[in-house]
Amino acid sequence: MSQLPIPEHFQSASVGEIWRVPYQDRSGAAKAWLKKHQLRPVSQSQTSVKLLLIDVQNTFCLPDFELFVGGRSGRGAIEDNVRLCEFIYHNLGKIDHIIATLDTHHLHQIFHPIFWIDKNGTHPTPGVTTILPEDLQSGRWRVNPEFSNQSPTQLHAYALHYVQQLSDGGKYPLLIWPYHAMLGGIGHALVPAVEEAIFFHGVARHSQASFSIKGDRTLTENYSALAPEVTTDQFGTEIGTKNDSLIKLLLESDQLIIAGQAQSHCVAWTVNDLLTEIQAIDPDLARKVYLLEDCTSPVVIPGVVDYTAQADAAYQRFAAAGMNIVKSTDDIIA
Repeated sequence: MSQLPIPEHFQSASVGEIWRVPYQDRSGAAKAWLKKHQLRPVSQSQTSVKLLLIDVQNTFCLPDFELFVGGRSGRGAIEDNVRLCEFIYHNLGKIDHIIATLDTHHLHQIFHPIFWIDKNGTHPTPGVTTILPEDLQSGRWRVNPEFSNQSPTQLHAYALHYVQQLSDGGKYPLLIWPYHAMLGGIGHALVPAVEEAIFFHGVARHSQASFSIKGDRTLTENYSALAPEVTTDQFGTEIGTKNDSLIKLLLESDQLIIAGQAQSHCVAWTVNDLLTEIQAIDPDLARKVYLLEDCTSPVVIPGVVDYTAQADAAYQRFAAAGMNIVKSTDDIIA
């Protein structure tokens, strides 16, 4: 099947904006699209082509929100999502199943300002404060005792264990993030243009999209959609587990295509965990993974931090392992 045209309702200029998806209108249009292009329901597909969208949410993808991923161009996530929507529409008859992860947070989490205080009771400044083992050992930062029913001594011991685990495991150090992707808030929602494309695909192919929550545990981070950064406390008690059901779903694909935000963080960490699972089963399975490099951008805060090099290094490592680094305009689906 050749690539399909872009439906008239898609307007690239609106990808960076908030608006309501007109579900009923799009449902009718998708049914007409199905008939016009003779699309088959996914139940009749001979293969399984899955598209994994990592955290394509307002909080990361729109300029007025908390953690807009601008990349070096300053418009990274917007430009990525224009290409992503076009990729979905062009390949509507080839993509069988869309899976979207949703970064999901609450107020009191280990990477939010309210979790920590200094000796004056002041919370750390988000976006620029990292907390290292020596910061806890020196007393520069401590866990806020007013926001937990646990013993401050136990929480301090856990916090020290946590940041030490990050350091020992070669993870990014604990960065205090602005409040973002708050459950129930508009930032948590998918970007409207991408949500619309997912909905349109679902109606046209009779395919129910899947949605996977990540990052909602108080005492650990979840850059990866497949596993938390730290899984046990200082006593060895489990505080988070791998998402085995999602891992199984992804590995059952004949072809798995991945896009989303941010390339340097949640995308890279997810793909890294997926690669670990693949190498434990059969390294050749990496060949069925396709990374849309023009539908993802790294975290770049001008004058503060630029994770482009880390993102590039991760993708080079994935390519060396057998994964395919491609563009959304490439003809990658049989």
